[in-house]
Amino acid sequence: MKRTMRSFGLAFAALTLAAGGALAQSWPQKPVTFVVPFPAGGGTDAFARPLAAHLETQLGQRILIENRGGAGGTVGASVAAKAPGDGYTFFIGAAHHAIAPALYPKLDYNIETDFIPIGVVAQPPQVIAVHPGVPGKDLKEFIAYAKANPDKLNFGSAGNGTTHHLAGELFKMLTGTQLTHVPYRGAGPAMQDLVAGHVQMMFDGLGSSAAQIEGGKLRALAVAAPKRASAFPDVPTAAEAGLKDYEVSTWYAIWAPKGTPAPVIERMTDELKKALANPVVIETWRKNGSDAPNLYGADFAKFVTAEVARWGDVVRKSAVKLD
Repeated sequence: MKRTMRSFGLAFAALTLAAGGALAQSWPQKPVTFVVPFPAGGGTDAFARPLAAHLETQLGQRILIENRGGAGGTVGASVAAKAPGDGYTFFIGAAHHAIAPALYPKLDYNIETDFIPIGVVAQPPQVIAVHPGVPGKDLKEFIAYAKANPDKLNFGSAGNGTTHHLAGELFKMLTGTQLTHVPYRGAGPAMQDLVAGHVQMMFDGLGSSAAQIEGGKLRALAVAAPKRASAFPDVPTAAEAGLKDYEVSTWYAIWAPKGTPAPVIERMTDELKKALANPVVIETWRKNGSDAPNLYGADFAKFVTAEVARWGDVVRKSAVKLD
């Protein structure tokens, strides 16, 4: 009897494995939606759209980008968390979503438990970018100007509680400057106003500002990273420019809603790895100031947990409040 039950169990496991493999190979049967929690034109978009284009080719189905901005990216995250776990909705979130729990105490989703982590898509450094009309040819001169003109300079962000916002607050603390925070519904609208001169600066991820810097529409004073960005070798690090201990990077990643079948998660993970190893994607990421990370599944989940704790500590120590 025991042998019969064991044989039945092995047979059932084999059938389950075969069914899972069949599901992974047959998926997707219709277009897939990527929920991007910011308006078009921001840093998340800068990586989500080219990634989607490559995944479309690999999967043989369209990938639709659904931009759902608002409340520092938490509106889109809420929408994605409530989507059916059927393998046809994924969430392209960012470092902002590890910050949000410390700033929004009444979130109706949990980034650690309501999503299945798939992998980090990109991890570009932040850059201190100013409008060309702002005085100061380098970071040291800019800081001197800001100190001499308190509350005269505005910095835009993708919204309250985003890395753009906290990077600005950290900059203010380290430099003793008084800058005014202007939150937008995403990095795209903030970038438009920066280029137009309606705000004077941003602490932005290179993904959304690289093209503007290269085109001369913005001036990069420094990257908040331990080493220079390969796409902008002439832009110094903050430490090289005289501002020690100022290192802030952002990251973008993909999750699936809770309940998404394991074979679909495995297939999407494999396809993501394949896309990020594509030479065209690698070069696109390089131009956007980012490497293609190697952080997936359980390792990515541990990374998110650590980020939630780290940013929570930053928020508490800086006493940042929502504007």
